[in-house]
Amino acid sequence: MGEWIDISQPLNEKVVVWPGDTVFSYKVKWRKAESGSVNVGKITMSVHTGTHIDAPFHFDDAGKRVKDFDLDVFIGQARVIRIPNKSVIGIKELSSFDLDGETRLLIRTDAWPDRTVFPVSIPYMDLQTIGYLSDKGIRLIGFDLPSVDPIESKTLLVHHQLSHADISILEGLVLDHIDAGDYEFIALPLSLSEADASPTRAVLKKLPKVKKGEQTKMTAKTIQLRS
Repeated sequence: MGEWIDISQPLNEKVVVWPGDTVFSYKVKWRKAESGSVNVGKITMSVHTGTHIDAPFHFDDAGKRVKDFDLDVFIGQARVIRIPNKSVIGIKELSSFDLDGETRLLIRTDAWPDRTVFPVSIPYMDLQTIGYLSDKGIRLIGFDLPSVDPIESKTLLVHHQLSHADISILEGLVLDHIDAGDYEFIALPLSLSEADASPTRAVLKKLPKVKKGEQTKMTAKTIQLRS
C-alpha cells in the first residue's frame, strides 16, 4: 500500500480567502522565552478557509450544521476523475466515467493553478448533473475550486440542489498531483458544533488495482471502504 497523500491547502498567511472574508492569521500569543514554559498560538480564520466542507446552514438558515454531518461520508473509498478545460461540468462530461455505486467523487479541473490569487471565474456544475450523481449513489462531491457555484452567484443554486440531494460539498482541494483512480479517503470536519462549515485535512491513499481472479478476495475490503 502507498503512503497517505495530502490534498489540502496549507493554512498560512498565503492562503486566499473569499473577497471580504476573514484573512487567515496565526500568532504566538505566549512565548516560551517569556512565559518560561510553553509557546501558545492563536488562530483567526474563516471556517471557509482553504480546504473545507460546507454545511447546509451556510446557505440555508434552516439547514444542517457541522454537528449534523454523517461522519461516515467523509471516510472511505473515493474516485478521482479529471475534467479540465471546461466552463460547465454537465452530464455529458460525467457520463464518460464509470460512477455506478460510487459514494465519493473528487473532480480535478486544473482551473485554479495559482491558489495565491482568488479566481475571477471557475467551472461549475450544471444543475442537471446533481440528479445524475444522486442516482449513481454519490454522497460527497469534492472540487479543486473555491466553490461549486459560479463565483458571481448570489443564489447558490448548486449548493442548494446538492443539499436537497443529500450530497456533501468539499471545496478547495489540491489535486494537481493526483492521478485519476480509486483511493482511500479521509476528510473529517472539526467538531465545530454550530458552524456553517469546517476546515479539513483531506488525504488520499492509492488503492491497489484489482488483478483478474482477485475480485472475490477484494470484495469485503471494497465494501467496507465504500460504506
